[in-house]
Amino acid sequence: MTTHHLVVQSPGLTLEHAEQLAALAQAQGVARISATAARLLDVQYDDATRAEVAAWADSRGVDTAFVPAGLRLADCKVLAMDMDSTLINIECIDEIAGVAGLKDQVAAITEAAMRGEIKDFSESLRRRVALLRGVPAGALEQVYTEKLRLNPGAETLVATARAAGIKVLLVSGGFTFFTERLRERLKLDAAHANTLEIKNGVLTGQVLGDILDGDAKARHLREFAALHGAAPSQIIALGDGANDLKMLSLAGFPVAYHAKPLVRQQTRYALNVCGLDGVLNWFES
Repeated sequence: MTTHHLVVQSPGLTLEHAEQLAALAQAQGVARISATAARLLDVQYDDATRAEVAAWADSRGVDTAFVPAGLRLADCKVLAMDMDSTLINIECIDEIAGVAGLKDQVAAITEAAMRGEIKDFSESLRRRVALLRGVPAGALEQVYTEKLRLNPGAETLVATARAAGIKVLLVSGGFTFFTERLRERLKLDAAHANTLEIKNGVLTGQVLGDILDGDAKARHLREFAALHGAAPSQIIALGDGANDLKMLSLAGFPVAYHAKPLVRQQTRYALNVCGLDGVLNWFES
């Protein structure tokens, strides 16, 4: 029978949090990982315990993860990430629209798509991009320079994964203008996204080629994993929106990062309050 530990973490983690969760999970010991994280040892792993722990932790802003004992980061081979609102702090298309005074219109469609209310991601993207017709191409650089920031823990997660020999994939329903810059900046192994058509220095309101949707994200991850000999149990994948679900389903460690409720409900692991590097605390070496 597999022994499980419970990793608990929060920027505001207190000793009381750890003790209460240890009692709920009937932990056999507590090992402090850092000031903001602890590993509760040899916990109960039945459905009722997991549900009780999740409810208690959610109500107090604590991230929890039940993980098999002895996990090693170096046993993983692939780290795959969504870009907008996962690796970075913004939805790039919304911010491009903001330059043209159209942010509210575009953001409303984005939110509906990410919540899963618009089932056809490709159609939702075409509708949003069409609204950008005539926007100066310089808006892309403006967004990258003025608005785009890496989410907390991004650089630590990527650098630590690469040091452990893990190959890193960025796969996005956003745009190559941003993914290529991030690929170079973070030394990622591969990046895929959509290409905005630009003519005479302005956006045409069109995307070149096929739309990179949820199915394409999953296909890129399957191909990347096969290239690097990664079994599902050796894949970590992070995303926040409905179009990430098919990609997340391919990973042994699927992570809903500050995600929409639909994604949290369908994903085994979640980081709701911690940064991206919270993933690293699940591994013991």
